[in-house]
Amino acid sequence: MKLSQVKEILNADILTYSDLNIDINSACGSDLMSDVLSYVKDQGLLLTGLLNPQVVRTAEMMDIKAIVFVRGKEPEEFVIELARSKKMALLKTKYPLYIACGLLYSNGLIGN
Repeated sequence: MKLSQVKEILNADILTYSDLNIDINSACGSDLMSDVLSYVKDQGLLLTGLLNPQVVRTAEMMDIKAIVFVRGKEPEEFVIELARSKKMALLKTKYPLYIACGLLYSNGLIGN
């Protein structure tokens, strides 16, 4: 699935510019970065309601290509700037985590 399709399915807003043609092969939904570190095995997409800089740092360590913030949450500017400096895509959606993951799964995006 392309990131542009993720954006469309989740009716998401882009917070950092990114190539919307990048491939997203899998997704992980979690607010626990320790779980992301333990269980993410494929580059993909992270969906979370956590807004701190550790989300971006964890995603970078795991080669995650994009982060979607759920429940309409938007990180502070310094978190957006950190992602921008790492050339990481940030999006936000109004959907809660459960619904956002379900929408992506029902449209063919697998989990890790």
